[in-house]
Amino acid sequence: MSPNRQPELRPAYPIRTERLLLRPLTVIDVDALLAYRSRPDVCRYVPFEPMDRQLIGERLAAQWATIALTDEGQALTLGIELARTGGLVGDVVLFWHSREHRGGEIGYILNPGFAGHGYATEAAHALLRLGFDELGLHRIVARLDERNGPSAKVARRLGMRQEARLVHNELFKGECSTELDFAMLADQWPAHRDRIANGRQHRDMDESIIEAPAVP
Repeated sequence: MSPNRQPELRPAYPIRTERLLLRPLTVIDVDALLAYRSRPDVCRYVPFEPMDRQLIGERLAAQWATIALTDEGQALTLGIELARTGGLVGDVVLFWHSREHRGGEIGYILNPGFAGHGYATEAAHALLRLGFDELGLHRIVARLDERNGPSAKVARRLGMRQEARLVHNELFKGECSTELDFAMLADQWPAHRDRIANGRQHRDMDESIIEAPAVP
């Protein structure tokens, strides 16, 4: 990226990986979103409660309507679509936290009915590429509840390192929770750029992926 260019992210959709298409969510996705975002087990370790059809519709018209990142404080939420079937199986989000420090964050959620195929890892890898290669971020983090083991496995498969374990750092849904913080730097990204894109990790099990806690 030119040092004189103000960074922004305007992806060409759909974003293609070997098996997936990442694209903006639309009203045609309501039923597919409801299938997993309404489930108590999927929402167990995230800040929101199970969603109903009305709330999903409101999100589609507001937060999830963003299709580009033009400044810090914004978030880009994209659906995970199976290229071979066209079915929506989850969603991912890229937050742009700081223009000055070039900081961002990723989150991911997968319908448990499609776990075990590496889809969450493949989709989250595509977000790292967007953040590092296209937006020019310096550092990307993932934050999650320690009890959310499958999501921690995804972060580790991506090559993100665990930097912190914050013991009982906040009251979460009526109980104190412990947060795990993972991160990757731009100069570490090239070593991981092709590792998942070439399909060598597709046999890794996503298990029942539950999104990182920052995802709205």
